[in-house]
Amino acid sequence: MVGVKVGLLYSRIRRDEKLLLEELRARDHEVAKIDVRRQRFGLHEAPGEFAGLDVVLDRCGATSRSLYVTRFLEAYGVPVVNSHETARVCADKVENSLALAGAGVPTPQTEVAFTAESALDIVEDFGYPCVLKPVVGSWGNLMAKIDTRDAAEAILEHKETLGHYEHKVFYIQEFVDKPGRDIRVVATDGEPVAAMVRSSEHWLTNAARGAETDAFELDDRARELVADASDAVGGGLLGIDLMEVGADDQDYTVHEVNHTVEFKALDDTVDVDVPAAVVDWLEARVAGEVPA
Repeated sequence: MVGVKVGLLYSRIRRDEKLLLEELRARDHEVAKIDVRRQRFGLHEAPGEFAGLDVVLDRCGATSRSLYVTRFLEAYGVPVVNSHETARVCADKVENSLALAGAGVPTPQTEVAFTAESALDIVEDFGYPCVLKPVVGSWGNLMAKIDTRDAAEAILEHKETLGHYEHKVFYIQEFVDKPGRDIRVVATDGEPVAAMVRSSEHWLTNAARGAETDAFELDDRARELVADASDAVGGGLLGIDLMEVGADDQDYTVHEVNHTVEFKALDDTVDVDVPAAVVDWLEARVAGEVPA
């Protein structure tokens, strides 16, 4: 298509952003790199860097920046992906879980408490092991697999003494006995671009933590859940994480949807050109061929 004016919003250019920039420029699209750390956002008019852009792609690594900037851009009438609503739901694990459950998407059993005492009651009811996660965070940071009551008491007390209010929201999830791996799917408005498994002897199987990756062929059930999970959070460019469950691991549960998804590990693993597929989707968005 004729050159598109794309704003790439960032706070740090990672390899993922470099891949997108290379693909956009290879197609002769005009790209404005916008460092969010250098911007000022008022209540009425967009900063000059956003003038004339057909679309802004939010690639902010910091959740707080992503949430506020997408809100400002929508207030200014500047097209941005992902939307503020998608960012809001995906950025908070409680919102994420509620959206998935509300849409009927299978997701691990989860409960939330606001004191260590109530959180311990949840842990005891779930049984050991179970998992404690921060409500905001990525790459498996600050997640804890709780194996005993002594460990639960120590971890909950530690969280309760931390200063930030988010640490006083105790998000507790059943431990899913997955087969040593989980599945990461990158999807655009519910349509899978590609998928991989992330395998590790550790209970955390994030690629950022050194998990081994391999291409994965999605079956019809997995594709259905990817589409449903995308719809549940508002669509867009997403990373959807599934775990295999059930007899012979023939079904899935969706444990998270990510809104500023990293895809470099996936691009290295599969035959699909992931950044090219993302840019295809961006072009279709701008052309109105897919709903904004």
